[in-house]
Formats: sequence, C-alpha cells, structure tokens
Amino acid sequence: MASSPEESAVSAPPIARTAGDSGSVVARYSNRIWRTLQGFIPSSLHAKISRLYWRPSPAHCQNMRKPCLPLPLHSNATQSLIAARASRASVILEDIMKYTTCILHTIEKSLRFWQSRAEGTNAQKIYFMIFERGPRAFVGGTYEVLSKFHKGGHPFRHLSHAASNMISINIAILSILRQFLANFLAEVYLEVDKYGGKLIEDGDKSLPSVFITINNLFLNLEASIVHSHEMCKGEMLASVLKKSSLEFHFERIPHVDLENSQWTDTEIRDATDMIYQNLQRLGSYVVNILSTCRKPTRLTIYWLQYTCGAVGISLCSIWLLRHSSLMGSNDINNWIREAKESSAGFLKDHVEQPLIAIRDELFETFRRRHKGVMATEEVQLTAESLHRMLLAFCEQTKGQKLPANIPDQEMLEIVMSRYEKEVMHPLQNLFSGELARAMLIQIQKLKLDLETAMLELDQILKANEINFAILAALPAFFLSLLLLMFVRAWLKQDRGAEGRGRVARRQRRLLVVEVEKRLVEFQACKDQGKEEDARYMYGLMLYTLDRLYKAVEKHAKETGEWLSVRQDIVDLAKPDLRTTYKLVVASRMGQMYDCLLPSSKRQ
Repeated sequence: MASSPEESAVSAPPIARTAGDSGSVVARYSNRIWRTLQGFIPSSLHAKISRLYWRPSPAHCQNMRKPCLPLPLHSNATQSLIAARASRASVILEDIMKYTTCILHTIEKSLRFWQSRAEGTNAQKIYFMIFERGPRAFVGGTYEVLSKFHKGGHPFRHLSHAASNMISINIAILSILRQFLANFLAEVYLEVDKYGGKLIEDGDKSLPSVFITINNLFLNLEASIVHSHEMCKGEMLASVLKKSSLEFHFERIPHVDLENSQWTDTEIRDATDMIYQNLQRLGSYVVNILSTCRKPTRLTIYWLQYTCGAVGISLCSIWLLRHSSLMGSNDINNWIREAKESSAGFLKDHVEQPLIAIRDELFETFRRRHKGVMATEEVQLTAESLHRMLLAFCEQTKGQKLPANIPDQEMLEIVMSRYEKEVMHPLQNLFSGELARAMLIQIQKLKLDLETAMLELDQILKANEINFAILAALPAFFLSLLLLMFVRAWLKQDRGAEGRGRVARRQRRLLVVEVEKRLVEFQACKDQGKEEDARYMYGLMLYTLDRLYKAVEKHAKETGEWLSVRQDIVDLAKPDLRTTYKLVVASRMGQMYDCLLPSSKRQ
C-alpha cells in the first residue's frame, strides 16, 4: 500500500549512536516500537515530527536548516526546489548531501587550522604547545622545559619536534577523512544526476532503486575506510584510525525483491531508517576521530588571556565591594555622582554650548551686526575727539588757523616736535607750558589705538566663532564616530562568508577562486586518467559550491541577482558540462555580480 503524499518528509526514528551487535539489537527494538507508534499517529503529523526530531548532532552542523546546493534533476533550479519538497527520494538525497557537506565543513575548518600552524615558525609552534592547548598542557610543557633545562638538554627543540609531529598527524588524518567524504559526496551527486527527471516524474516508483543505490554507496564507503586504515603508514596514525574504526560498519538493506518496484510502507520505512542510522554512524565515526585532531576551541586557545581577565575582574570586583555601601563605604556613590557631574559638564561644554554657538552664528547675524555697529561708532567718536584736540593744539602752537581736513599724522608730528621741546624742561613746562596737553593728546591717541585693536580682535573672534565651536565639539564627535564604528562592525557581521562587511565579501570571492582551482585540478586528474583523484576533486568542488550557495544567497536576493547566480552555481556543479565552459562561468561570476565584487568597485 503506497504512502500518502503528505509523507514527503522522511520518517526517521530516534536512533541512538550504536556500535557492535548490542547497539544493533537496541536499534532493531527501537525501530519496532517506533513503527508500532506510527500506526496511531496521522501521516502528516508524523512527517513533521520526524523531520523536526532528527538532528545530526555528531557534526554540530548549524547549516542544516539552510538550503543546500540543488540536486541535478535536469530542470531549472526553481523546479528542483519544488521537486525536493514533493519527492521523498529527493528529501532523503538532499539530507544526505546536507549532512555530508556539514561534516566536511567541520573537517575543513580543523584542517585549515592545522595547516596554518604547520606554516608557522618553530617559536610559534612552541608557543602553541605551551600556551594554546589548555592549562594541563601548560603545566606539562612548563615542567618538561624545566626538567630538560635541569638535565642540560634542548627542551625547545624537543617541543618543536613534538609540535611538528602532532600537526603532521592531524593533517594526515583530516586529509583522509576529507577524501572519504568528498568521494562519497561526489558519488551521491553523480547517482542523482543519472536518475535525473525520474525523481520528479515518478519519485515514489524510484524509491527502491534509490535505496539500493544509497546502500551500495555506504558499503563502498565502508570498504574504502577499512582498506585505507589497513594501508596507512605510521604507528601513531594507524592506531588513531583503527581505534576509531573499531567494529565500524553500516547497516544493510534487508533482503527484498529487487525486481518488485512496489515496496510496502514497512519496507520503505525500514530502508529510510537504515539510511539515517548509517548517517548517524558516519557522524559518530567522524566525531571519534575528530576528538583527537579537532581544531581547539577558542576557549582552549585563549585560556591564558581569559584566565588573566577573570582574575582581573575578580580583583576589581573585590575592590569595588570594599568601596561599596555593603561594606559601609560611600565611595562608589560619590564616584557615581562625580561621574554624572563630569558627564553633564562634558555634554554641556562639548555638545550643548558648541551647538548653541553654531546656531547663534548661523541664525543671529543681525543682532551681532548691531553690536558691531555700536563698537565702530565708539571708535569713531574717539577718533573725532582726538582730531579736535590735535587741531586746537596745533592752531594754538602755530598761532594761525589750520584747515579742517588736515591729516592727523601731520598734526601728530607738530605735537611730537612741541613735546620734545617741552620735555627739555619738564618741571617748568608741566605747570606753565604745553607739556600736559601734549601728554593728554598722546593718552587719547593710545586710547584710540587700543579701541581700534580691540575692534579688529573682536571681528576676528566673531569671524572664527563657528570654528571655535566646532573645535570644542571635536571630542564628542570623535567619541560618537568611535561608537558608530563599533555599531557598524556589529551590524555588518564580518565573521564568515555570509556577513555584510569587506572581510565577508573577500571570503565569498575566495570561494569563487577556490571553485576555479578545483575545476583546474579536476580536469588535470581527468586528463591523466586518475579517475579516483578526479572524483575526489569533484567532491571538493561540490562542497565549495555548497558553501558559496549558502553564503551568497541572501546578498544576491538583495541585489536582484539571485536567479542568475543560482543558475550559474548549478551549472558549475553539473558533471556533463565541459570544464572550459565552467571556467568561463566562474570567471564571469567574480567579475559581473555585484554581490561578489569588492566594496571599492561598488557604485
């Protein structure tokens, strides 16, 4: 009896991590209980619960909720997405690809970490061995260094060799894991390409053959893993791999009539359970190996900095507690009040008053112009008074009438010559001569010069008042700019290729470059007749395309380029297209699409 169309989601039982015969027995009984309970649950509700329940926790895949690289269903990308929701076979294959690419991403991050450590200097490797592997490694490394020093050996050389050996072993293990999974991913994608439109037209009828194909792929993966473990060189590497693969095997599809295309619901559910159980076993196997060669966590790498920070925070907390009201001290309250007053004073001096000054400069021009006219009139009155004093003194000294428009400079010369004569007998001329009047005239001239200088200085200050206001507001401006930069960095989220910043955009372009590199390596292996290496490179290219697909989707939708970008990514993944055409597509993607261009070229 065929299943209802509503069971588009995969029926996956809650399978625990199993290993060996005892685990298989538990899994079989759990499957029976689950199938018994399925009879009491509506099919639509059962499908939703099954998809929500199954989570590939071994690989810590956070991108499982995001759409992956579309399956090659010999249709456009939109129809592929619709078919993936309508066909149970498409859902199963899509979950396999998602899970495999997630595990590959975890392996790739650890592999790149160890490769970066391998390129470091001996000092960097020694620093990593002592300070970036946790407190226990720090104590052990310090003890080893001191003991070697005491014995007259070379502790740093020993640590450098140990670091190089550990890094090389981790790189070798991760490279083997990446090769297994990349080959498996390529085989799954190629098998889906062979089915093509059958998964859309008659997805339910093609389920038996899909299950059998997937079962064979798992068996081939198991055989390659066991064979590589037997052929690996190096005692340390062999011990790690063989210990992780102890009693490792995948479940097989029970014996059924392969010629019969109509399977019962029980057989379909058993095969589906077997697939997801094998995925979990694959994840458990990878986790067991990654436990020895995984990239250290951020907490492990920066444990010393975090410890110093925690100690500093603790000391500050104790110091604050001593000065708090809990210990009968009012220091913290006083500091808070002083901080408020300082903040209020800072805002008033560097924000409020500069803004008011700028406002006055821009909107109160007429009032200031009136004040300037009054100051100019006062200087003019002083100048006229000085002119009359000079004119009267010169007429009395010369004994004749002088013209009213005579320059002040000529009269000042007459006054200074008379002053020089009078100062020859200061006491006599102070009471009976013109010395007193000459001195008063000079005082009046000094007053005029002072007023003129003050008027010019006032005009200069008023002309630059807006500049002074801007200078006073610069501290607040710089603080606001610094805060804006932090907010901008947080909003752009430069971490990862899916962010909005310049770093994320550069990483997306690097993914395109990596796709081109994989294409060239794939074609080189194919030309040399190395089919296995070519399949490995093809799997790595599929993984890179999947990362590019997830990273660029959101940004391409914002720029309106998503349909074209998605079709180009699908074309790059198609195995039947020529490599030369794919290289042209990859080059065009890096040069034409706005979501992949550098920030400096965006208009």
